[in-house]
Parts: sequence; structure tokens; C-alpha cells
Amino acid sequence: MQAWNEATADFEKFIAAHYVARHQPNTADQLKWLETALKFALKINDDSVNSALASLYKNIATCYEKLGDAGNAKKYQELAGTFAGKKPSDKGPFYHGTKADLQVGDFLTPGWQSNYQQELTMNHIYFTALVNGAGLAAALANGEDVNAFI
Repeated sequence: MQAWNEATADFEKFIAAHYVARHQPNTADQLKWLETALKFALKINDDSVNSALASLYKNIATCYEKLGDAGNAKKYQELAGTFAGKKPSDKGPFYHGTKADLQVGDFLTPGWQSNYQQELTMNHIYFTALVNGAGLAAALANGEDVNAFI
């Protein structure tokens, strides 16, 4: 909520609303925040948000389904389908924020402990096209400061 309250740009509001939605205690509140995120995503309309539209529409459809609104659930499921499988047009560069002793040529692979929750083993690797996003991830990661981000 602090990120939402302090957001000044549409992209910041999109990201904050998307994450606030994930932490709502009930479906109606989650739907409200997902629809808020969608409003900002559609307003922004560029690669920084378009790759999130399929999952955003799918999550909205799931909320409507849980609330018993089959018509809107179907509508948003169909919208999700129009974006599913589309490759992002962003060609990079991409960054990964971490604290690890990596050398040029080293490969990042899934199956390692999360940078944020020691009890969690990651089955994927996060990347961002935003260099500041990778820097923030590195700053928040557990471990010693060796390579800020790659």
C-alpha cells in the first residue's frame, strides 16, 4: 500500500496495484485492484505492461468466476486468450538482480534458493528490462555484496 500511496507515474501505479491485488483478503477486493492495474496497463500500452495482459485478464476472469459472474468470467478469459502465447516485442537487454559470485560466461539456472525466502527453492529465474529493477532486486537479495546485478 505504501508503494500505491507514493506512486506518481502510471507505470508505478500499475505495478503497485498489481501487487496490492495479490495480498487482498477477499475476491471482491482482489478484483478491484486487478481492474485498477488493468486500467493503468491499458493507459500505458507499451511493452513494459503488455506482456502482463494475458495473466492480468486471466486473474480477473478467475475473480469473476469465484464471484459467480459467468458472463464477465468468460469475457475476460477470452481476452486472456487473445494475448496468450504472444512473444514480447522487447528484445532486451535484460537484467537479473542478485548477490552471487558470478563470472562472465556463468549460466543462471533455476533450482536454487530464493534470494528473499530461504525456505523457497525457485523453479524459474526473474529478468527485467529495467536496470533499476535489477539493482533493486540485488539490493534486497540475501547474501554478500559481490556483483550487484548482471
